Amino acid sequence: MEQTSFGNSDVTKFDSFSREDFVKRQLILEGEVERLVRELYEIRQIQISDEQLRLITAEQLAALNDSLYSTSSERYKKPENKPKKQEPPKPRIKKPSERYPNIPVREVPITLNPIPGCESCGKQMSDSGMTENSEQLTMIPKKYEVIRFKRSIYRCSCQSCMVTAPVPAKIIEGSSYSNEMILDVVLSKYCDLIPIERYSQMAARGGLMDLPPHSLIDLTHKFSDFIKEIYRLIKNGVLKARVLNADETPHKMLEGSDKKSWYLWGFSTTTLCFLECHDTRSGDVASEILLSSACEVLVSDVYGGYGKALKTVNLARSLKTQTPIESAYCNAHARRYFIKAHKWYPESNFYLDHYHEIYQLDDLCKGKSPDQILEIRSQMATRFEVMKQRALAELPSYPNGLKYKTALNYFIENYDGLTLFLTESDVPIDNNSQERLLRSHVVGRKTWYGTHSERGAETAAVLFSIVETCKLNGVNPREYFEAIVRDLLARKPSYTPLDFKNSTRN
Repeated sequence: MEQTSFGNSDVTKFDSFSREDFVKRQLILEGEVERLVRELYEIRQIQISDEQLRLITAEQLAALNDSLYSTSSERYKKPENKPKKQEPPKPRIKKPSERYPNIPVREVPITLNPIPGCESCGKQMSDSGMTENSEQLTMIPKKYEVIRFKRSIYRCSCQSCMVTAPVPAKIIEGSSYSNEMILDVVLSKYCDLIPIERYSQMAARGGLMDLPPHSLIDLTHKFSDFIKEIYRLIKNGVLKARVLNADETPHKMLEGSDKKSWYLWGFSTTTLCFLECHDTRSGDVASEILLSSACEVLVSDVYGGYGKALKTVNLARSLKTQTPIESAYCNAHARRYFIKAHKWYPESNFYLDHYHEIYQLDDLCKGKSPDQILEIRSQMATRFEVMKQRALAELPSYPNGLKYKTALNYFIENYDGLTLFLTESDVPIDNNSQERLLRSHVVGRKTWYGTHSERGAETAAVLFSIVETCKLNGVNPREYFEAIVRDLLARKPSYTPLDFKNSTRN
């Protein structure tokens, strides 16, 4: 055993000391300190009493102990007179899954009973306290239950007054469906695109029989009324934007209207999506929106309804000396014409190759400043100019009616609108973002075919607007709807998914 010398005694290293060893050596240390202090004062010829010697020895001993065992920190904390709170022990925190960090972990211990014997010596083994862990993802099937509220009734001894405890606030007062049930029905259809009839069938397979689809459809209408203010906030935000994307898609009206062919119109920005359902594809719908907007650039396809709307709006703006609206056309549409023609006309590959390079450059614009975007787009300008010169030279060589001639005509006639984005950093290269916002409606109508009333069309426009605005901002629709319902029932102001995203960031 390694030893070190201390005074006239050998002291064993601390890690091999027993409690008795420490006590014994502490007493020796105290005696040595007292002897040294007394001799020091005798040498200095200073008289010292036994009480003073005791105090000085205690100080010297404390200083020696601090040098041996205490930290070197000089941090000081002012002592508080408050009584120390008895805090409960902290619960054990389960380590999250590495692959699914947002999913709660349920630990299932697996043991052996009886405990096995050792294969080498035959003795019974014991639990080592160690575990070998593995994970598997599982799911808990949707569970339906009835909540029975037992509201206490209070009375007075005077027999003249009784008070009943109120029920929690609800989306639909007096409804037999809970807030959670209403949200699940709404988001199953307008976020997950599950038809209400299928929702009822799925519920029946889960044990909830005879869930009436018509009753659930009525829930979506009433919920739409409940959050209508959010829809208005989204519209106001869209009307304030400088650049607007616009598109429309058919919407079938199965009954409840003289016209069967309706249209879902969409107007959007990079963060907001506003949808309206109308019984016409006339440009008057776009005119009504644009007349009350601050829009200066409208991104759309080359549909005559938008051209008519811009003429109407720009005429009204000229009378008020306001900035006219410019048309920015979708390059994805121009490229699509060459895609349709290239199977029969290899000449189309020239334009498709140039568009490939242009879109690769456009990918570099993501996350860049306006000046950097314009610098990158200046490299696209030469490619557009080369395509234009080639198209003008080829156009007379092809008769009307051919797909290749149609592609050339579309590109040349709409060249100014197709290239407007080159000089406007906030104008997109195409209208694909707006078309994606209508995709859920297009996919959904293949299963629910259409709406049975004008109110159903309005409900679809309201709920799709809010759900698609959530997706635009990377917000989970279920999280947003739960939060907004809770706040609206608490009489708090309405807010859009964009506001919700910003608040959660802060």
